Amino acid sequence: MRVLGIESSCDETGAAVVDETGRVLSDVVQSQVTLHAPYGGVIPELASRDHLKNSGPVVREALERAGTKLEELDGIAVTNRPGLVGALLVGLQTAKGLAWSRGLPLVGVDHLVGHLLAVFLRRGESGEAPPSYPFVALLASGGHTAIYRVDGPRAADVRELGGTRDDAAGEAFDKVGKLLGLGYPGGPIIDRLAKQGDPKAIPFTLPMGHTRSFEFSFSGIKTQVAQLVREKGVPQGEKPLADVCASFQAAVTSVLAKKLVAAAVREGVSTVVIGGGVAANRELRQRVGALAAEHGIRAVLPELASCTDNAAMIAYAGLMRLQAGERDGYELLATSATSLPKTTRKGRGSRDAV
Repeated sequence: MRVLGIESSCDETGAAVVDETGRVLSDVVQSQVTLHAPYGGVIPELASRDHLKNSGPVVREALERAGTKLEELDGIAVTNRPGLVGALLVGLQTAKGLAWSRGLPLVGVDHLVGHLLAVFLRRGESGEAPPSYPFVALLASGGHTAIYRVDGPRAADVRELGGTRDDAAGEAFDKVGKLLGLGYPGGPIIDRLAKQGDPKAIPFTLPMGHTRSFEFSFSGIKTQVAQLVREKGVPQGEKPLADVCASFQAAVTSVLAKKLVAAAVREGVSTVVIGGGVAANRELRQRVGALAAEHGIRAVLPELASCTDNAAMIAYAGLMRLQAGERDGYELLATSATSLPKTTRKGRGSRDAV
């Protein structure tokens, strides 16, 4: 079974072909980073126009790399939520047109479900075995940060255990990068500079780090960095700048890792997974692996190429829906709202905190 996935939820136009084992036969991404960099963030109108220009070429390249034709596919999956509605519409209309032209089944995919299942993608010959259900997953990106219990591959199988009350982790990285004059996107730059810094140099307060709740809040630590810059200016010299980056990154990643493992302990689940753009962060991957091992929990980390927005994860999540016999009609709509339920246990958390 082979499925074409199309992704256009934000600032990357993606198309990929994936089979039922999770093997990635092709994965093409046209990034818009240089387009939005002068503005320090994504401009929705520019994103939509760029998707419109690139959707056709990206799909053609994905099919060519996979060595398959459109009519040889078993279905088409497309991100239809959540995201920038104008950007989603481009990918959605592309998918509808392709499906209609060949009479192929069409399924919409929640972008967040795609990230949660990205760990099942196989991009090379080697690699560790995928996780078994159930597992507890941390999804951390520029727009979302939450912990989920995942009992199966569909949205109905996912339950949120705690989410962010304000900024997402990736958003905090990018905004701190902007405060420090590092450019956009700030996350990868902070990660690189932090390698040379002292994570204990700046005593940042851990963001909701001393509560038993599985919720997050990153606006406070972002404000701490802003106050530091306002009082002392942007750190001058490689070492002082690296120290700020290392201290900020340590505070954020330690809380993310701690709450993920604590959630797994409370749920009685033996596997944890991470996903989303922040899952590519070097320190987060190390912390999750080490802390999980301390508690006898297996940590399964996606390949770096599977962390950021990509169409392969959409193709795989859509393939799971198709295998379950699910189909969507051409009335499928784009929306900025996720299909995953929000937690109703505000302020409650684990009694087995790590």
